[in-house]
Amino acid sequence: MSITQLARTQVQALTPYQSARRIGGQGHIWLNANEAADSGEYSLDCARLNRYPECQPPQVINRYAAYAGVTAEQVLVSRGGDEGIELLIRTFCEPGRDQILLCSPTYGMYAISAETNGVGIIDVPLREDRQPDFDGIIEQLDQVKLVFLCSPNNPTGDLVDRAGLLRLLEAAKDRALVVVDEAYIEFCPESTQAGLLADYPQLVLIRTLSKAFGLAGLRCGFTLANPEVIGLLLKVIAPYPVPEPVAQIAAQALSEDGLATMRERVAEINALKATLAEQLRQNPQVQHVFAPNGNYLLVRFTPGSHVFARMSKAGIILRDFASKPGLSDCIRITIGNSAEMDAVLQILQQEQ
Repeated sequence: MSITQLARTQVQALTPYQSARRIGGQGHIWLNANEAADSGEYSLDCARLNRYPECQPPQVINRYAAYAGVTAEQVLVSRGGDEGIELLIRTFCEPGRDQILLCSPTYGMYAISAETNGVGIIDVPLREDRQPDFDGIIEQLDQVKLVFLCSPNNPTGDLVDRAGLLRLLEAAKDRALVVVDEAYIEFCPESTQAGLLADYPQLVLIRTLSKAFGLAGLRCGFTLANPEVIGLLLKVIAPYPVPEPVAQIAAQALSEDGLATMRERVAEINALKATLAEQLRQNPQVQHVFAPNGNYLLVRFTPGSHVFARMSKAGIILRDFASKPGLSDCIRITIGNSAEMDAVLQILQQEQ
């Protein structure tokens, strides 16, 4: 028996998540991973690096709770939002028996985390208006433990309709958890569902410091949920999930000054995004600019493959979504700095 044959059947058949770093590319302008153009400056105290870190650093938990408008008992910090997704599946789904529900096209790690844990997947695709098919989801609630929604949705940028979400939450009582991934919510903070946590114990939110906080390299995320859910996740999470340097930098990012810096970054990104969207709409190569609610724009070009190749040749690395359902000719452009946006527009304006 080969080493590969020793692996679990699901792992043998698995195609790993194609992250921006795994896909790679050759270039000098990287606009394919929804990273911020800067990270800010932080200090480190190395005096405690000889000690194991706290599982849930109180200063980080308390500061994030204050920032998100919830109690500390409703917050769990983890290695990025991805670990929060993984923990939910491992905690609530029996391998080989239970299923999750997702709405494609959406963030790929929901499916990957389910597959690696031997958990089934029910896909209820987005409607033509790119909203979740709430009727279709509700029909499947008895077949799933977790429903994953992304708002703003990656890659389309759409926000989940609140009336539909409320209807789903009512239907999901005592049946399933509804997980709303808010990785990009800082770019449209008025659209957060955090205010619903107090009334809907089956609601869970996923957050991160990777996007608006400019700390993708830190790998620090948060799960917001009722204390019972958090308590169950704490049974499953690794003993030391948050390294000491990560906790120190996260606490600084969540300080009063850190939050002010984040909001300045968001304002700059949103302004650049609005300008880029307007200029793209005037370009004859552009069929459609999707919803501008994250730190990226999904754009349908004519044809997308030519634009992607020209950008790549010029050293500008974007993310191609043409293979995803309903996203033919679509390319996602991360909002970088002003010079990077000018470079994108310059290539588009050149003769084809």
